[in-house]
Amino acid sequence: MTTGKGKINLIGIGPGDAKYLTPAASAALSESDVIVGFRAYIQQIEGLIVGKDVVSMELGQELERAAAAVDSAYAGKTVAVVSSGDAGIYGMSGPVFRVLTDRDWDGQDPVVETVPGVSAMQAAAAVLGSPLMQDFCAISLSDLLTPWEKIRGRLEAAGQGDFVVALYNPRSQRRQTQLLEAREILLKHRPGDTPVGIVGDAFRPGQRVKITTLQDLDKEAGSVDMVTIVVIGNSTTYLHGGKVITPRGYEEKTKTS
Repeated sequence: MTTGKGKINLIGIGPGDAKYLTPAASAALSESDVIVGFRAYIQQIEGLIVGKDVVSMELGQELERAAAAVDSAYAGKTVAVVSSGDAGIYGMSGPVFRVLTDRDWDGQDPVVETVPGVSAMQAAAAVLGSPLMQDFCAISLSDLLTPWEKIRGRLEAAGQGDFVVALYNPRSQRRQTQLLEAREILLKHRPGDTPVGIVGDAFRPGQRVKITTLQDLDKEAGSVDMVTIVVIGNSTTYLHGGKVITPRGYEEKTKTS
C-alpha cells in the first residue's frame, strides 16, 4: 500500500481489446492499489487487476466514482480511475478534477497523472479509413448534461464550418430523435451523398461497420446505439475501396505550386 502522498491515475483503456491498451496504462494499473470504474470497463481489464481493491459502479454514477477515487487518494492510496477510450474525451478526467476543485485541491497532493488512451473516435476512424484527415470535431448528442439547444448550435456551427463530425452517444433507448435532427441540420450545409461511417464496438467482439450517406442515415438509425460512433464527412470526403477518405489537401497544394 502506498504511504505518504496519494495518487490518482486517470487511465484511458482504449477501445476494449487488450492489445490496444498502452504499456503506460498497463503500468499505471499495476502500480495502483485501488481500481475505480464503470462495471463494463472493469470487466474488460479484470485479468490485469487481480488482487486489487475494486470499486465498480454503474453509468450515471460518475461523480460518485470520482469522489470514491479522491477519498482513497487523500487516504494515501494510489488509485486508478478507468475510462474507455481516452479519459479526457467524455471520460472520467472531468468528474475527478471537478471533485478535486470542490475540495480545494492544491494541485500537488494527491498527485494526478493522466494516461492517454485510444479514443472511440480514433478507433472508429481507423476502421473506416481516413475520415479525420482535415479539421474535425466531436459532438456528443446526449442531452443529459448539455441542453439540446446548445448541442443544436454546435451542430449548426460544425456544418457551417465544413468540419468532419464525429458523433458520440448518438442514440439511446431514451433518445430516439437527436441523430435524425443532427442529420437534418447537417443536410443544410452539405450534400446528401456525403459519406457517413457508422461503427459500433470498434475493435471489440461484435464490431459492426456500416457505410452510408447523410441522406440515407435515417434508414440506419435503428442500428445505432450508445456504443456507436457516427462519422460524417465534409464536402471533400469520398468513398473508395470501401473506405471513407477525407483528403488532406496535398493535391490542391501541388496544383498551385
